[in-house]
Amino acid sequence: MHDFWQFAGSYWWLAFPLAGIIGGWGRGLSKASERRHRRRVELYKLRHPEAAGLPPVPQTSLAKDPDAFTEGDVAKLMEAHDAVNRRWLDYELDVGKLIDFPMMTDVRQPLTVAFLRAKRDADALRPVAAAEVTSKSRWDDYRNAVNAYDVAFDVAEKEARRVKDTSFSEPERQRLGTARKLVNIAENEAASPAERQSAFRRARKELDGIIVLPDVTLAALEQKVARMINRSS
Repeated sequence: MHDFWQFAGSYWWLAFPLAGIIGGWGRGLSKASERRHRRRVELYKLRHPEAAGLPPVPQTSLAKDPDAFTEGDVAKLMEAHDAVNRRWLDYELDVGKLIDFPMMTDVRQPLTVAFLRAKRDADALRPVAAAEVTSKSRWDDYRNAVNAYDVAFDVAEKEARRVKDTSFSEPERQRLGTARKLVNIAENEAASPAERQSAFRRARKELDGIIVLPDVTLAALEQKVARMINRSS
């Protein structure tokens, strides 16, 4: 006991920082306890609104039966399906856009394959009319397919815009750049018909073996060039 008092007498100054530390711990514990108390009070008010002077939550505000769906729900889902298809059509009908973001048609890329498969599945399950979907299983299948297609396309598009042409070699990137310039010439109304036709053929040659353009993309470009040539004639 004598040794303790001797130690305390020699190191009395430690009492001040220790008091601050202990006080800080105490204040921290008090604030944490206060926060827990507030959370408990708020939770209690939510569960018992009458205790907070609030009217009880009516039963009609509860979410509708997740198993229920209407013809209007199916129609909205078909509109969402159309919206994703239009986003893809923006690429299919614009060869320049596909050159800028070649991953969108590169079937070597897993994300591209995933969205193309998801599109195929959603298109296969699409009803001719909303009234055709009468069973919950049909509704679930179509809804899940459209949601999967939407997500898969969004992921693929974001990745395509991020990587652009970085997955290609330097010579391939140069050919893509050349093809992009040639497409601009083919679509330029100031160019002569001969220049447009030559640019279109050369662009296809530059892209050969690098990216595969869908038939609808080539057809759209051919028709656009043909219309421009006819207007110039």
